[in-house]
Amino acid sequence: MNSKDMNNDEQIADWNGEQGRRWADYQQRIDSMIEPFAQAALRAAAAAPGEQVLDIGCGCGGSTLALAQAVAPGGRVLGVDISRPMLEVANTLAASHPALDFGFAEADASSAALPGAQDLLHSRFGLMFFAEPVAALQHLRSRLKPGGRCAFVCWRAPRDNPWAMAPLVAARKALGIDPPPADPLQPGPFAFADGERLQGLLQQAGFGAIGLQRLDAPVVLGPSAAEAALQCLRMGPVSRLAREAGAEHEPRIRDAIERLLAGHAAADGAVQLSGSTWLVTAAHRG
Repeated sequence: MNSKDMNNDEQIADWNGEQGRRWADYQQRIDSMIEPFAQAALRAAAAAPGEQVLDIGCGCGGSTLALAQAVAPGGRVLGVDISRPMLEVANTLAASHPALDFGFAEADASSAALPGAQDLLHSRFGLMFFAEPVAALQHLRSRLKPGGRCAFVCWRAPRDNPWAMAPLVAARKALGIDPPPADPLQPGPFAFADGERLQGLLQQAGFGAIGLQRLDAPVVLGPSAAEAALQCLRMGPVSRLAREAGAEHEPRIRDAIERLLAGHAAADGAVQLSGSTWLVTAAHRG
């Protein structure tokens, strides 16, 4: 499937359906899984007191809260996401921190009327899902003031992310599935995996001073192989395969993943596999 065959409406429907609800339910565990990458993106963003910030693909709001703490006093952060289930969690978070100036908008950031003259555009795994990435990035750049900056993190190639791919391969083998190679340009978690392409997209969108740094870190899948296998069934690449296969196949998938992950368990039983990302910085060229 070519990226142009999938529009943002499909992403919106997906993240407001079962997938969005599951991510909202697993919010704390997800935040823990991606913590090393999230902290690196925040350090690269270097948000400062008084700044105006857009947090794209904010999910349940953890990154938005961290940015709001960094820009206080005097700053303002707007978290933007298409997932109503996750934004319900985010709005509860905002209500519990009344002294900080941050809020949330349910919107498609690729075209929504977002506030302008922003100092910073930040995203934690939220920019890879646009059907038309150059147009979306151009729109987001237009929300920055001249000299404004961008900092985000995105996944590198699937082969460099065994945390996601090893369980998926095990699930496919259990079901006897040998799918054709995926379109690397299709909107999704790995759409920005190619560093040269990503740099080209940013340049076409009008960004300058582009920096890409590889960042690898362990991803903790669960406190035990059994818990990690269940989590793989509920979120990530395996969850989509499991939904398409049908509930009757879940026990076979879960058993195959658990057996795989048991071989990676630490002395305390916890399972972690490596993850690899691009830590990206850029600036408004105007």
